[in-house]
Amino acid sequence: MTERDVLLNELAQGLRPMSEGIEWFDNLGQEEQSEVLRSLSQHCVQARAIAEDAAEGIRRAGLRPTHTPAVLISRGRIDEQLGKVAGLAPIDERRKAFRLLLAVLTIADTRRRERLCSGGCSHWWHRLPLV
Repeated sequence: MTERDVLLNELAQGLRPMSEGIEWFDNLGQEEQSEVLRSLSQHCVQARAIAEDAAEGIRRAGLRPTHTPAVLISRGRIDEQLGKVAGLAPIDERRKAFRLLLAVLTIADTRRRERLCSGGCSHWWHRLPLV
């Protein structure tokens, strides 16, 4: 577990405000932003994101369906599309990708906690203290 993974999971679980996450993300260098997006994509896959999470993720992220990350995540296999969203290079698309991937992680992980972990689990990220 890294500090970054803890922060991302706190954001996804609503333990930290999104505004704090966006400010943190915006202050990272380009390479670090790319690493964060790749990490978020992997977290989404690990949380078992499904294709149906895309539309709700777009809505929660406040994106228009025509924004590049929204278009990408809506087409094809979700695991492949998450990687494409994480790989967006233009600076102006990265913040949108960050918001979208966090929204999808929130949706997928909430479902996983409710269905698979409701009786308890060994996932450290499901035992984060309130900030």
